[in-house]
Amino acid sequence: MLSLLAASGAAEPIYWENLGLRPYLFEIGGFQLRFYSLAYLLGIVLAYWHLSKMIKAPGAPMAQRHADDLFFYCTLGVILGGRLGYAAFYKPELFGGVELFKLWEGGMSFHGGVIGVLIAISWVAWRGGLNWLRVSDYIAVNVPVGYMLGRLANFINGELYGRPVDSDFPLAMVFPTDPEQLPRHPSQLYQAGFEGLLLGLLLLALFWKTRARYRPGLLVAIFTIGMGMGRFLMEFFRAPDAYLAYVVTETGLSRGQWLSLPMIGIGIVVLVYALVKPPVGGAAKVASPSA
Repeated sequence: MLSLLAASGAAEPIYWENLGLRPYLFEIGGFQLRFYSLAYLLGIVLAYWHLSKMIKAPGAPMAQRHADDLFFYCTLGVILGGRLGYAAFYKPELFGGVELFKLWEGGMSFHGGVIGVLIAISWVAWRGGLNWLRVSDYIAVNVPVGYMLGRLANFINGELYGRPVDSDFPLAMVFPTDPEQLPRHPSQLYQAGFEGLLLGLLLLALFWKTRARYRPGLLVAIFTIGMGMGRFLMEFFRAPDAYLAYVVTETGLSRGQWLSLPMIGIGIVVLVYALVKPPVGGAAKVASPSA
């Protein structure tokens, strides 16, 4: 696939079906193990593994039992929040029908998933008497990898493709699910790279190479701003859902961009708070002359 992408700089677009992709890993009878489901499972497992590693480092605001609780409740938050958010923000007609529960057919909202995870963190923090903002910092570091896997799964499914582009654009691609069969931006890959890989590497570096973990809210603020800005910018390349195209026509911005603006604003407020407040825990001890 990468060789095809690298050699695609001519006048012809890339055809998705020529990449040898399919939306499932294997099929047994009528059951398909789809990459979209695997992306969710792998993202959650990796997040749990890395969170367990993070809390063994100095300055952790929680114990392993709290990480176990977060693994369970955040999984529920991602699934339920993502699906309910999709219905609330994009397809209200799903409410009141069995289609709402057909998760295997796709349709998850990132913003809804974020709300679900925040509720899960609040529940675990309240039960355990934990600092909510510091717990959120630790969770935020682990989100971009799962997001990247989800966008890669969207690409493998040939869905959520980008806006039309000239056929001589190096990454112009024709997706089989596109009724117009136009060359388009592979915006799923843009989002996987910017909001997933780059943001994830930044947060990992800040956690492991700096003392950002000792400033409550700093990591979650950077995540929120980065994800909000990334989503806002990437929406200029991503094709809006057909039933929401009127939002772009009427307002100039997509539904995803409007939902990203509050994220950026909240992130900036939390960032200022994190930078103004003095560091906590191990950072303060290290800075002390008696240390």
